[in-house]
Amino acid sequence: MVGPSYVRPAVEQPTGFKSQPAGEAGPPIAADWWRLYAEPELERLITSAQASNQTLRQAVARVDEARALARVAGSYLYPTVSLDPSYSRTRYSGSRASTITGKQVARGVDVSNWTIPLDLSYEIDVWGRVRRSLEAARATAEATADDVGVVRLTVETDVAQYYYTIRALDAQIQILKDTVTAYEEQVRLLSVQLRTGLISASVVSQAQAQLKATQAQLSNTARARANTEHALAILCGRPAPSFTVASNPLQEVSPPAVPVGLPAQLLTRRPDVAEAEKNVAAANALIGVATAEFYPRFMLTASAGFQSLNADMLFSWQSRVAQILPSISIPIFQGGRLRANLEATKARYRQTVAVYIEQVLVAYGDVEDALTDLHSFGDQVASLRDAVAESRNYLRLAQVQYRQGLADYLLVIDAERTLLANQLSLAQAVNFQMNASVHLIKALGGGWDPSEEHSGR
Repeated sequence: MVGPSYVRPAVEQPTGFKSQPAGEAGPPIAADWWRLYAEPELERLITSAQASNQTLRQAVARVDEARALARVAGSYLYPTVSLDPSYSRTRYSGSRASTITGKQVARGVDVSNWTIPLDLSYEIDVWGRVRRSLEAARATAEATADDVGVVRLTVETDVAQYYYTIRALDAQIQILKDTVTAYEEQVRLLSVQLRTGLISASVVSQAQAQLKATQAQLSNTARARANTEHALAILCGRPAPSFTVASNPLQEVSPPAVPVGLPAQLLTRRPDVAEAEKNVAAANALIGVATAEFYPRFMLTASAGFQSLNADMLFSWQSRVAQILPSISIPIFQGGRLRANLEATKARYRQTVAVYIEQVLVAYGDVEDALTDLHSFGDQVASLRDAVAESRNYLRLAQVQYRQGLADYLLVIDAERTLLANQLSLAQAVNFQMNASVHLIKALGGGWDPSEEHSGR
């Protein structure tokens, strides 16, 4: 076969991740990676998305299309055989000249013609043009199958991230509801003190303003929770009006340990990298197709069957007919079209190589980002937990000083706002930490298995 044989483009491979200097070759992540989180509700949601997500169904349909087109390309390796029976009846004029005597015939005549030919056509693939086309089609089909892995992993990780976002919003809603309840009781007590003349009206106004602001914050958080639930419904292939995720505040939870492994493993772990490489292989094969166009093309056409003027004699041995027509097509002058097509094909190949190398670099960057985020949010969660504890102590001391007349009520309000802000920040940080864990699993390729995608899972 003419054209270059495929060789994987060379990419620099670091020895390890700088955010995980002690990383070693670890076991591959399981296909059902979400079981690491031990969340039955998360497993139910991901199972629903795998079965009903419409984006995933589109990707699977594209694989079916690509595989069918590969079979079309493979069909040109074999002869094309067709059976084309025909019948004609012709009335010849009586005013015509005889083809034998040259004189006018005496009368017209009706002639029937029965034909049953078996036609064969075949391109002798001397230079590998057809085989290179099949090679390109198969690589494209494999790339499309790898794209299903990309879509499946994206859907699964998006479901997990939406799930933990909803749980984090549940935690914030619970914090805000508890705070609103406390503020309402506080306003009630201050109103009693106002009526007895123990405090001024400004103190009650400050407390009421704080209550209303917190109620507004609660309403906004509930709206964000509802919108996130609607987005999750679409991912799971369910109508939003009938889709509900039960409230489950995200409290004391830590992400599972994920084996990172070595950077070189990303070349086989990530479906997007595999897809980019298959596109390179397909473009490389097309260079062979374009190169073969410079060489002669050999065709073999043949026909055999029966032909008779009488249907009764159609299948008799003397009615047999046959012909064979070998031909050769030699390109001599095409106005530079073949060379320009080859140059364009080579340019497309260079594009796919650049896309592949960039995708590998993106994969390295994704893992580094996820590791950095995971470590950073882990430290942030620990610091915020200490901050919440200190904020509670600050509020307790402020309330004592206010009741003893040693401090203004503004100190209590400041302490309450500080505690609320730190509690909400902690809930958000825990969510970010869990999402960073999911992002790391996605960056590592999840539990993607190319053999399952290519076998039509």
